[in-house]
Amino acid sequence: MKVELARRNERFHFEARDSEGRIINMDCDPKNGGEGKGTRPTELLLMAAGGCASIDLGLILSKMRQKLDDYKVEVSGERHTDEGKAFKSIHFSFKLWGEIETDKLEKAIELTINKYCSVILSLDQRILIDYNYKINPK
Repeated sequence: MKVELARRNERFHFEARDSEGRIINMDCDPKNGGEGKGTRPTELLLMAAGGCASIDLGLILSKMRQKLDDYKVEVSGERHTDEGKAFKSIHFSFKLWGEIETDKLEKAIELTINKYCSVILSLDQRILIDYNYKINPK
């Protein structure tokens, strides 16, 4: 796996290209010299964790023969205030629609977070990862 980043101005706007040529624009916060021309890298990290968890959760629920009609996940992170501002916690809020058994959903989320999501597993183990969920009727 390989990605490439290229600077697109004299500031902090970068164009990131994945191995198949898809592009994501990145920029830093305007208070640090950014110009609002892309998503902040820390937000991309939350998006990556949410995307990875969503894919794995969907796959696991499918294997558990749960009828998942739709779902969303909101991901929020709290960062330290010291230099580096690393994440200290990341919270997932899953909203699901379909005929889903609560015990199977809880097991699927635990497997997603603790065993299968490669993005979450790549994070510093000191980051507190937690979640909540809501199963909505059809």
